[in-house]
Amino acid sequence: MRRRSILALSVASSLAALAACLALPRSSAQDAPAWRQRAAEEEILCNTQEPLPYLIRENWSTRASMDRDELRARRDIHQKAIRFRTETYGFFRGFGLPEWNARTPAQNAVNLRLFDRPIRLNQRVVPAARCAEQEIARTCRDDYQPRRLSGLREQNTYHNGEVSNHVYGIAIDLDPQQNTCCNCVKEWRLHPLCQETPRSIFDRMIMPECWVHGFERYGFYWLGHDRLMDTMHFEFLGDPAHILTSDGPPPHMRERE
Repeated sequence: MRRRSILALSVASSLAALAACLALPRSSAQDAPAWRQRAAEEEILCNTQEPLPYLIRENWSTRASMDRDELRARRDIHQKAIRFRTETYGFFRGFGLPEWNARTPAQNAVNLRLFDRPIRLNQRVVPAARCAEQEIARTCRDDYQPRRLSGLREQNTYHNGEVSNHVYGIAIDLDPQQNTCCNCVKEWRLHPLCQETPRSIFDRMIMPECWVHGFERYGFYWLGHDRLMDTMHFEFLGDPAHILTSDGPPPHMRERE
């Protein structure tokens, strides 16, 4: 998601086209009703669920100010998260062990259209993505139409020992040139939406706030909550074995019901 060289080019391109992009309408009248009507009429029954805490970046990422014990504890959590993602979604070279999963995330990925845009995702999280789309179609009263989605990537675009959830095919970026990531790299800070002091993080993107809540209902974590302020990015951090209600409630949610 954010190797410096890749993001610098992306942000530079974004800034060059910013005026034109902001001048365009947020939706296409002929596109939006089609997917919204189709998604709203679908009956995909998913459990509402929260992310598994040890998968959330803020719970395992480290900072120079942390003492030795906290650093060790967070690295242990990070390794637990890598093992879970490997066993569940596939082995990505350089992280975890191939013995944990004989398949790669790319081998477990499928092509689909989401919000009437093409994307490639790990097949295990497709029902959750569909339920988020269904929720947004039914509850969000806006005309936002994503122009671009980014899903599975076969190269890690993180650095400093992290691995992006994009390589597992469980992350979705919506309009990565307009929904900002103000603390990803210094180039993003030149974006007008990153230079102003907003009333809330939701003012640093063109995507409506309602879309965030639609994704979060079904186990997706929004990195707008992270110190990176990555507003384009959602990642499925729930339990993929319990996405559908027919599979029963996620074990980590039973006590809340």
